[in-house]
Amino acid sequence: MEPDHVEGNFLGLPEKGDDVDIVMISLPYELTTSYGQGTAQGPAACIRASAQVELYDPSLPVDIPAGASLHTAEPWNGEGNTLLEQLDNMTAHLRPWFSGNCFPIVLGGEHGILPPILAAVPIPLEELTVVQIDAHADLRQELDGEKWSHACAAARALDMGIGRLMQVGIRAFSREEAERIDSDERISTWFASDILSPCAGQGAWLEWLSALESVEGPVHLSIDIDGMDGSLVPDTGTPVPGGLSMWHAVETIDTLFSNSKARVISADVNEIVPGKESPLTEFTAAMLATRVLAGHLRARLDGRFPTDAGGKNREAEECNYFRSLPIE
Repeated sequence: MEPDHVEGNFLGLPEKGDDVDIVMISLPYELTTSYGQGTAQGPAACIRASAQVELYDPSLPVDIPAGASLHTAEPWNGEGNTLLEQLDNMTAHLRPWFSGNCFPIVLGGEHGILPPILAAVPIPLEELTVVQIDAHADLRQELDGEKWSHACAAARALDMGIGRLMQVGIRAFSREEAERIDSDERISTWFASDILSPCAGQGAWLEWLSALESVEGPVHLSIDIDGMDGSLVPDTGTPVPGGLSMWHAVETIDTLFSNSKARVISADVNEIVPGKESPLTEFTAAMLATRVLAGHLRARLDGRFPTDAGGKNREAEECNYFRSLPIE
């Protein structure tokens, strides 16, 4: 822990001045979880654990934040009497930080935060590629009667109009989801059984990296930490064995941010649950978020991200996107 550590700030870093280059946004959302509980406490646990993460990154000339202004925003307040109202309120909380003059990293909360994030994105969604690290395809039409369930996050992203979905680490999915993967040309899925195959895994992994290198245009990176092997995230809501190693995730993040044709405009790390017996789950999440931060800092230093920082005082914007959708 650094001597000038600030409790409640990501990485414990002090904040200087009013400019914001990168913002950490907590969405302590937990309304549709279907197995383990605790994602509402995940963002705060991740921020606490981040105090133990090293600030040195070999790709940067100086320690994080490498001359940039890192701000830890006040968490979303959780208000909303219905699920749709909560989704709208999350988008209202996010929009001021998605204006394009800072890089937002969102900490969740269940994966149901993805649609509100996409509703806050300031570009036409058909231009956007979503890169998803996950154990689950999240392509169900509904789960337990709820279409906005965390198990439907990627399906709703496609319904909202994203241009492309690239998934990696997938190893828990239904027949319905397998059929959508086969039938929707916007979806490209790299299954864990392929990339971790003892015989053919290296070839499949290199295909994934090559696909990331070919991405063009704006990208949102969504990291559901259950995409990692369960041994790394034992307390996440739905841990699944046979997942990605830390270095799979790191190479994915690094390759995406190194692609000069792509511009990662935002990211989220979700399904964080504080551990009961060990801080490993939230520490893994903090390390992944820090790697995303380092990737953005590299892109910023290379001149691949706008540098006209905005201020810290931003008011939530009214949103009725989800409540105005047709009732099915």
